[in-house]
This record gives sequence, structure tokens and C-alpha cells, in this order.
Amino acid sequence: MKGSKGYYSGTRSLLRKPTREKGKPKISKILHEYKSNDQVIIKMDSSVQKSMPHKRFHGKIGLIVEKRGRGYVVDVPQGEAIKQIIVRSEHLEPYTGK
Repeated sequence: MKGSKGYYSGTRSLLRKPTREKGKPKISKILHEYKSNDQVIIKMDSSVQKSMPHKRFHGKIGLIVEKRGRGYVVDVPQGEAIKQIIVRSEHLEPYTGK
């Protein structure tokens, strides 16, 4: 049988949530404001499909460029290139490393 080539193919374990985290996202996560040049982790939230990034960006660390509408423009390094993606705050977490 031929393998599926859909947008969400290969995300069975990636989009699965633990039992206690199922349901709607927390309101504090939705209302969290990011400033320009903040570092964020892209973590897809399967309960919100709007403005969900592609699975290749899950777990990557990016830099906030600007706010655009309800989402944010994020610079994400991919190999030698830097990709710009537009993501809502439900799919972002503040990066506290370093």
C-alpha cells in the first residue's frame, strides 16, 4: 500500500497529548504576549488547528520578529536558511534556556 503524503502524515505521536492536558488550552497560554527578539519554542497544540505550523518545525527554537494579527512572525533556522513562519501563541512557549 502506498504511503500517505498528507499534511498531518506521521504526526500520530507528535500531536498526542497526555490525559491531563487534553481539552482546550489554558487562557494564560493564549493571552501570553511576546516581544520582538524573544526566543520561543515551537510546540504544536493539537487542540487548536488554526495557524498550526508544519510538523518539521515542532520542537525548534525561533526568534519573534513581529506580531501579525493574532499570531507572530517567527524566524526559524532550517539548515543554512532561515524560514519565516506565522504562528499563533497557542503553539509557542517561551524559551528559558542558556
